[in-house]
Order: sequence, then structure tokens, then C-alpha cells
Amino acid sequence: MMNRDSAWELLCEYTKSANLRKHALAVEAAMRAYAEKLEGDADEWGIVGLLHDFDYERWPDPPDHPEKGAAILAERGYPEHVIRAIRSHADYLGLPRETPMEKALFAVDELTGFIVAVALVRPSKSVRDVKVKSVTKKFKDKSFAAAVRREDIIRGAEELGVPVDEHVATVLQAMQGIAEELGLAGS
Repeated sequence: MMNRDSAWELLCEYTKSANLRKHALAVEAAMRAYAEKLEGDADEWGIVGLLHDFDYERWPDPPDHPEKGAAILAERGYPEHVIRAIRSHADYLGLPRETPMEKALFAVDELTGFIVAVALVRPSKSVRDVKVKSVTKKFKDKSFAAAVRREDIIRGAEELGVPVDEHVATVLQAMQGIAEELGLAGS
């Protein structure tokens, strides 16, 4: 049986970094938001978001991540479509993203990290003070959060069939809803 508590335990078993756990929480929130928009199962989509990188700290190199994690999930009885969604977020595996859940995971992954970076340069350090325009303006500054693949964010929105501004708004609002958990509620 797949549930959020066991998914959190699995994440914590393999991921000790507080920042990676916060990333998982951000992706979980964004996935839940998209599940609501796209008529998906919010609990299932949230678990996919929570676990998408659970193996990354131990096995960061492709294709170990996410393949080592996929094997662990299979051993623990996670459904094949959940495992496939997690595997499909890694472009280098060459799996076409077919379902809305797969497309959403790819679309939100990089964007959550970018939004965190935007929040951290604000005087308040609060994601609640971030606006869609602030995020899209920072896209153009290639030196800002240079490791974030902007083309993945744009392609992710395109795969979902959503304008980039709307995509940013959905993910930003989801993250603002869990600002405390993310450590981005400001001072």
C-alpha cells in the first residue's frame, strides 16, 4: 500500500540532506497542485513528487539516478506507473513522457529549484514575496542560478500545454502554501 507516511520514511532513509528533502517537499506540493488542475490523484502525484529524487544523494550519477531508486521502489511494491513517472523525469533515459503525471513531474522539477533561488535573493528570504514576474525576469539572467536548465522549464510547460507564466504561477502558489516547511517563510 502506497501512502505519504511510508513515502516520507523512504525519502528520509535515503536522503539526509535537509535541502534535498525540502526540494522533495516543493516538488510534492507542485505535483499536488497539478493533480488538482489535471484531475489526477493528488495523493499519488504528491508521492511521485516526494520520491522522484530519493536515490539522488546516494547515486547522483546517470543512469544510477533514478534507476537504483526505481529498483528499490519495485522491491517495495510501488506501482509500475509511479516508477515509470519517476524514471521519465530523467531525460537521459530516453523515456517519452506520456501521461499528465509524467509531464507534470518533469515540468515542476527544475522550476521549484529556480523559485527557491529567486526567494533567497529577496531581502525577506520569503517565497511569499516572490511574484511570477520576478521569476520570469530572472529567467533572462543566465548567470542567475546558472545550473538550472531553463530550457527544461520551458519545455515542461510546453509538454503540459500551459503558458510559462501560468506554469510559474501554479508552482509558485503551491510552494507559497508550504513556505514554513521549505524554510522560506521569511523572518
